[in-house]
Amino acid sequence: MSADRQNVAPNVGPFPKSCNFFQGRVMAYFRNNTVNLLNLHYGIHSVAFSGAGAFYIVYLLKAGLPVPGVLGALAAILAVRFSFRPIVVPLAIRFGIRTLVIIGTFLSACQYPIVAEVHGIGWPLLGLILVSGFGDAIYWSSYHAYFASLGDHEDRGSQIGVREAIAATVGILSPMVAGGALVAFGPRVAFGGTALILTTAALPLFFTPNTKVARHVPGAYRAARPGGLLFASDGWTCAGYYFAWQIALFVSLGESFLAFGGALAIAAAAGAVGGLLLGRFIDAGHGKRAVWLAYSGFVLVTLLRAAAPGHPTLAITANALGALEGCIYIPTMMTAVYNLAKRSPCTLRFHVFSEGGWDVGGASGCLFIALLAWAGVPLSVAILTSMLGASVGFVILRRYYLDHPALDVPVHMSDIPVTQSPLV
Repeated sequence: MSADRQNVAPNVGPFPKSCNFFQGRVMAYFRNNTVNLLNLHYGIHSVAFSGAGAFYIVYLLKAGLPVPGVLGALAAILAVRFSFRPIVVPLAIRFGIRTLVIIGTFLSACQYPIVAEVHGIGWPLLGLILVSGFGDAIYWSSYHAYFASLGDHEDRGSQIGVREAIAATVGILSPMVAGGALVAFGPRVAFGGTALILTTAALPLFFTPNTKVARHVPGAYRAARPGGLLFASDGWTCAGYYFAWQIALFVSLGESFLAFGGALAIAAAAGAVGGLLLGRFIDAGHGKRAVWLAYSGFVLVTLLRAAAPGHPTLAITANALGALEGCIYIPTMMTAVYNLAKRSPCTLRFHVFSEGGWDVGGASGCLFIALLAWAGVPLSVAILTSMLGASVGFVILRRYYLDHPALDVPVHMSDIPVTQSPLV
């Protein structure tokens, strides 16, 4: 837990007593300065990710890859990620987690200029698979471990809610700008600009502590099994719910970059405040209800998405509802994941193992959907396959929130500076 929380008096400040409740809600979002910097980093990262990064999949389709080829390339990227994950822990032991997040940010930026050079199956596509897989393996394992180790148990939902709300807010303008850049200036300018923006996301990290990783942590990977299973289910879910859906949405909108960017902007506007509202809902001890709400919404949106291909208006609506659903689903899942990680013997090893599970689930789901597409099965069926993974995730999360109805942390934990946390 952040040492900054030692300086927060819960009922003291310039507000009258009648405003103490409001003050407490505001402070829950912003009192951890380190998490604020991490969310600033994530916000800049989201400018790139929701900008030209959001066109990553559909540009491969436009560049000459058939639908099975696009999904096969995504599966290959995830396989490369999985193969590189074992080097993350030794690197973190040597350099620290913050340094690894910074390096991963730069490596992730390197993939975007390569996207512009892809024209069907060839050497640029192979280079993209290798660079993307390597960079993402370094970045996402270290980022999630960093966020988990520096965040606060009792405010976890709020902090994730702020992060996702920032991502949704910047996502209102970024996709329209990126779509316009792709049409007006071409892919080299659009994806090159994305790479430059992404490199600047590393700047806030230079003002955060560099957490260390122990060389030997008995039982670390055993403690990560629930996270690995949950992430594997989420990876399979995303193969149909996100990857296949992106292709279906793009085709439904006439393969227009501008129309696709506009649909993403509408979706971002719909979900900009959802995470903030539900994050406090989870922190207040309503995790069990949040699971039911998240997965009920997931089923509804999935059915709409399965019915949407070929119907532009319905596709735009389903995409917007999906963004709002994400503001429910992501805080619900990641609150559990981050808290499990921080309570585990080593947050980094927890996330390396868990992210490896995501790679396995995502690659398997993409390969399965690619096979369906190759056999001529409509994308509507591919989207519905996401319910298989979601059903597993529902069971795991429901069990977690039944076992953890309140996310309390012992008072003495506030005395541990983040740079000396025994959890990593």
